[in-house]
Amino acid sequence: MKYALALLALALPSMSAAEEIGSVDTAFKLIGPNHKIVVEAFDDPKVQNVACHVSSAKKGGLKGAVGLAEDTSDASIACRQIGPITIKEELKDGEEVFNERRSILFKRLRVVRFLDKTRNTLVYVVYSDKLIDGSPKNSLSTVPIMPWGK
Repeated sequence: MKYALALLALALPSMSAAEEIGSVDTAFKLIGPNHKIVVEAFDDPKVQNVACHVSSAKKGGLKGAVGLAEDTSDASIACRQIGPITIKEELKDGEEVFNERRSILFKRLRVVRFLDKTRNTLVYVVYSDKLIDGSPKNSLSTVPIMPWGK
């Protein structure tokens, strides 16, 4: 039964893969990896030249080593323009641009995008949700859509 659940979790689609930039240990674990904060980067799939960096807690220990730990809902995000911005296709407010599994089945870390048309700004929100009960913990980052200087 455990193996079937693990295979099901691996088969669930993910929006895009993040690149791990680095990590720092936050607590020593005698058995298994330490608890840590991991920094990952991903590019917005519909907005060329916007990159986001997300830091989040990852549980270690024996459960963390085998993928059974449920990570906390703590996360932070920073998004920046890294070149001339090109919007590839129509943007929908609240559209998910990234998600990542935070427990074997029921919890996910999500990043959604909004377009503040009045201020010509992209707004990114990171949060986690659960099948039954999500968390109000969140973080926000904005990217003004501006010409790219020479």
